[in-house]
Amino acid sequence: MFGIGMTELIVIFAIALIVLGPKRLPEIARSLGRGIAEFRRASMDLRREFMDASDEARIAPPQIADAASASKPAAAPAPAAPAPPATEAPRDATRDG
Repeated sequence: MFGIGMTELIVIFAIALIVLGPKRLPEIARSLGRGIAEFRRASMDLRREFMDASDEARIAPPQIADAASASKPAAAPAPAAPAPPATEAPRDATRDG
């Protein structure tokens, strides 16, 4: 806890007891505990709000096939089927018949 050993905590407690006195020390500790608890609640609420907002704002990435087709121009229509072969040969105007 903050890199403070047991002896340092005892020294800090003894100095606080001397400075604040035995009557005010429990009141100060109680109000400090309430303040820390309120800070934790507020930070958890804030964290939860940020997580909810980030989940709502998350957008699904586009599909690769959709992205590729969107960037290409529209394809030309397929060519029409070839004409069926003629059953008769065309007549030559120079020939009699």
